[in-house]
Amino acid sequence: MAKLYKEIDKTILVSLPNPTKEAYEIKVKIPEFTFLGVNEQPDFATIYITFYPKGKIIELKSLKLYSYHLRNIIVSYERLINIFYDHLMEAYEPERLRIMMVCNPRGGISSKLTIDSDWAARGGQEKFNDWNGLGSEESWSVLM
Repeated sequence: MAKLYKEIDKTILVSLPNPTKEAYEIKVKIPEFTFLGVNEQPDFATIYITFYPKGKIIELKSLKLYSYHLRNIIVSYERLINIFYDHLMEAYEPERLRIMMVCNPRGGISSKLTIDSDWAARGGQEKFNDWNGLGSEESWSVLM
């Protein structure tokens, strides 16, 4: 049964304690991400997450269950990436979170949305400079 975006259950996201205090990067790819667009037609995307943990890390099974939960949510992709970002920031409190959503073409138009907690516009300090092309989905194809 389809639900509106206000019914997204963020409590599905579970964290684990970070096993180290050392700096490292976690990259997660969700290649079969689906949700219902505002016309209740399925939309498809690939989600790329770049995550610099502090005290918590992502429990991947819960992230998978959260992404499955979104399959029946009616939402625009612009609103969805912001909700997804807010929920991950709240659940994991990372040093840095970057989400890139590459939507499959619909009506002959493709789109790519990106949010990065490092951006000053998002309250960050812009101390990481890899967002200028190095964090693109093309670089992921080499890694995953």
